[in-house]
Amino acid sequence: MEEQELKVLNLIKDKDYAPMKAKEIAMIMHVPKSEYNELLRILGKLEMEMKIQKNRKNQYRPVDTVYYDGIYRKNQKGFGFVKIEDQEDEIYIAKENSKNALNGDRVLIEIIEEKNKVKKAEGKVVKILKHEKDTIVGRFENNKNFGFVVPDDKNFGTDIFISKKNFGKARNNHKVLVKITKYPEKGKKAEGKIIEVLGNVNEAGVDMLSLIKEHNLPSTFPEPVVEEAKKCGNQIDENDIANRRDLRKDIIFTIDGEDAKDLDDAVKVSKLENGNYQLDVHIADVSYYVKPNSLLDQEALLRGTSIYMLGRVIPMLPRELSNGICSLNAGEDRFTLSCSMEINEKGEVISSDVYKAVINVTERMTYTNVQKILDNSDEGVINRYKPYIQEFKLMEELAKILKNKRLEQGYLNLDIPESKIELDIDGRVTNIKKYETTFANEIIEQFMLTANETIAEKFFWLDAPFIYRVHEKPDYEKVQELNKFLFNFGLKIKANKENIYPKEFAKVLEEVQGKDEEKVVSNLVLRTLKVARYEAVNEGHFGIASKYYCHFTSPIRRYPDLFIHRIISKYLEENYDVEESFVEEYKKQAEERAKQSSERENIATKVERESEDIKKAEYMESRIGEEYEGIISSVTSFGIFVELENTVEGLIRFDDLGDEYFIYDEERKMLIGEHTKTTYKIGDKIHIRVKDASKLMRTVDFEKNER
Repeated sequence: MEEQELKVLNLIKDKDYAPMKAKEIAMIMHVPKSEYNELLRILGKLEMEMKIQKNRKNQYRPVDTVYYDGIYRKNQKGFGFVKIEDQEDEIYIAKENSKNALNGDRVLIEIIEEKNKVKKAEGKVVKILKHEKDTIVGRFENNKNFGFVVPDDKNFGTDIFISKKNFGKARNNHKVLVKITKYPEKGKKAEGKIIEVLGNVNEAGVDMLSLIKEHNLPSTFPEPVVEEAKKCGNQIDENDIANRRDLRKDIIFTIDGEDAKDLDDAVKVSKLENGNYQLDVHIADVSYYVKPNSLLDQEALLRGTSIYMLGRVIPMLPRELSNGICSLNAGEDRFTLSCSMEINEKGEVISSDVYKAVINVTERMTYTNVQKILDNSDEGVINRYKPYIQEFKLMEELAKILKNKRLEQGYLNLDIPESKIELDIDGRVTNIKKYETTFANEIIEQFMLTANETIAEKFFWLDAPFIYRVHEKPDYEKVQELNKFLFNFGLKIKANKENIYPKEFAKVLEEVQGKDEEKVVSNLVLRTLKVARYEAVNEGHFGIASKYYCHFTSPIRRYPDLFIHRIISKYLEENYDVEESFVEEYKKQAEERAKQSSERENIATKVERESEDIKKAEYMESRIGEEYEGIISSVTSFGIFVELENTVEGLIRFDDLGDEYFIYDEERKMLIGEHTKTTYKIGDKIHIRVKDASKLMRTVDFEKNER
């Protein structure tokens, strides 16, 4: 809440306050005539949010009932939940109490039943403050004189009625973008007008385009932004080399996936005379090119992060920067913000140095080739990189030390494989499999974690304005729920309300390492943990068991990294003697940028997950009737979810588990057959047949396969 809003609200809530009109409030608060309209705006806003109300004499007074505002999350079945800021538990909203609110709407609610041991608090929507969406993507169904758009968002809550005059050029089974002209009320559906036809539902590329439109993603850069990027050129400014450490003769490598184009980190490891290691992490100096409040900066903040959809990237920065002058391409001079760390044999960083540099990457390496070198498994690769073999062996040596130290501290080594979804030239799925990682991936992971921690700790103790990556400890209640699942594997996480340590989670993960249930337990642990976010204050990172953590290593694709690069550069340029005005200004900016970046990251995560769901369903559409073995990944009151080896997950409803009636044991999180006592629990192997799949609905259904 704004400071002025809070002052007005506190006045009206004061026990000695008597109802008065706006002009009287202005007199009491000594509001100048020039600011009177602003006071009226604040009073109107507080009234709309039902924090205050007017009596018959137009006098303002506090409301008798406490109302809360939050975001409404609707379920397909009609009920929903509201997340209130600063409260962990969501408020349950029954269908009849939803007031036709739609998924994502900002609503005002009243609590009608407090939380107890059995169930969540229950509320009712008293006002819709703001509809989240005024456009929707969906499939058009033509009924001659009228039509409907069935939203891609299954939880949206209503089909949209389209009168014939509002069809535009849409045809049956077209994916369309529809403008909502009337929101649902009193049992009537929403109404709308088709403003863009995206193509037939089965047309190549329409699925990903639909996602872009659904989430209102900025898929192209405005021309002025591109022009500003082009002005950065493709060569460094040699006049600035004198202000940097010249490391162009150093042997430095980038190590990335084969398809990577925006290379923002490069590394070097050397052994010091005292037996310690020196790890140099060089990060593209994006802040040198993207100046505060420039068009590039405004666009980057708006986007917040690059989004990696299948076969398509929506970058944070134009390719002129992300693939050009900011990318640490081999053989080209590039400016960096660098961190050198001296690390002892225990993996402890005993000293560090942060500085600006100019580098020239020696080789652009891939994870695949580095692993072949470490395994000595490919003679051609070995011969090609013969002069650098020992460089990579030394990297492996240090990465193992760093990882072992992390594991001892309680670093959560979750075995959750990513999906590798292969597409043809038209963007259709040809294969889905588990994305295989090697220790070469781990090398970069460990080096980047170490650099991020080192930078975060250094600037924390400087009390600098900063954006940290925060991951709080999980709620004790959720740990108790997790233990109900883990009981089936003979495992338990020791914890109480005051003491929840990552080390206890790490012990469980270590116990299941290499076993059939490893992936399932890792997923269960992940669901128990809170979601990491960006904050302007340091609160540590539970998942990596670190007191200090930030994102420093990817300024091409994440705005928080770019933002803290600016701060680090300022401190370096001013020899750490920074004016108080800069600190105050950037502390305020850090709060705003952290919030915005977390919101954009959540959208990016949702889009990336949905793009995978679409392609997985598309892949399984052509495999209906095929049989697989899978592992039960979740047990619910309506069926069980089964994950296949290729990472595709599908639902088996009770009706498809056979003839027997199954009882859901909520306490032990398992299904029990009424007559045979057959049980289904998380981690069990099960043979399934693909019953159905729908790319449009983004769903995959299995049935039990009797063998």
